[in-house]
Amino acid sequence: MTLANAASAAETRVRARRSRAFHVFGLPPTVALSVVVLLLLICAAVAAPYLTPYDPTTTALADRMLPPSWAGGKPGHLLGTDGFGRDVFTRVLYGARVSLSLAGLVIVFGGVPGAIIGIIAGYFGGVVDVVLMRAVDIFQSLPTILVAIVLAVVLGPSFANLVIVISLLLWPNIARQIRGDALVVKGHDYLQYSEAIGIRPWRIMLRHFLPNVTPSLLVMTTLEVGAVILTESTLSFLGAGIPPPQPSWGVIVADGAALIASGWWIALFPGLAIVASVMIFNTLGDWLRDHLDPRLKQR
Repeated sequence: MTLANAASAAETRVRARRSRAFHVFGLPPTVALSVVVLLLLICAAVAAPYLTPYDPTTTALADRMLPPSWAGGKPGHLLGTDGFGRDVFTRVLYGARVSLSLAGLVIVFGGVPGAIIGIIAGYFGGVVDVVLMRAVDIFQSLPTILVAIVLAVVLGPSFANLVIVISLLLWPNIARQIRGDALVVKGHDYLQYSEAIGIRPWRIMLRHFLPNVTPSLLVMTTLEVGAVILTESTLSFLGAGIPPPQPSWGVIVADGAALIASGWWIALFPGLAIVASVMIFNTLGDWLRDHLDPRLKQR
């Protein structure tokens, strides 16, 4: 072996060791970082009352428009205060509670019905499939934000109504994806055997379809969490989501939009929280898709 080849082999081994060093529990660096940041975000949202002494809705006009403490502001206000003297750090923490809890509820109330409808359409086919998929087409043809605004205005701005509105917009995407996977499962011979021996359809769907579509459902719901957070923030920013003064990232950004020249910190930090959350769930969803999809593993 020549000296150049030996040096090249040594460099390859060093790179391999560095690559393994940046993997945490077998996860790529970006995925591991996303998991860590997500866990910190969840812990911060849960422990918000213990991490800050301020109330997210209580005003203190004497302390209004203070910059972050590290930018010349008053000690104790890490991210400054807004136009009503409310601590921005506190409102961002409580806003994480709203966004994450809402996203979880929407995934349950929108994802579960969507998966059930997709499995039913894929299993029965025929008229059932046509009717259900035409309903999906109708929902997907509607402009999402416009419909969400109309429904939110009709129902009234509240946390519960926002869950209902976004769930109604989420289920068609889940249903179409799961229906495609169910059609693949339906072509397997063992399903025909199960039907021939008289196993009931609901047991077939529960024992054979559900386990096979679960990976796709997990990927879809993870990717949709980012979309749900973004939709909630958009609606709250437009005044059709979480009603002020309740803390929501969209509400906080809306509060700071008119004061961006004199109070840049008010809108900046909740905006960064929205971007970070969407990126985290998109990264996790992409990794789950690459990890769980057998078609990608064969490439």
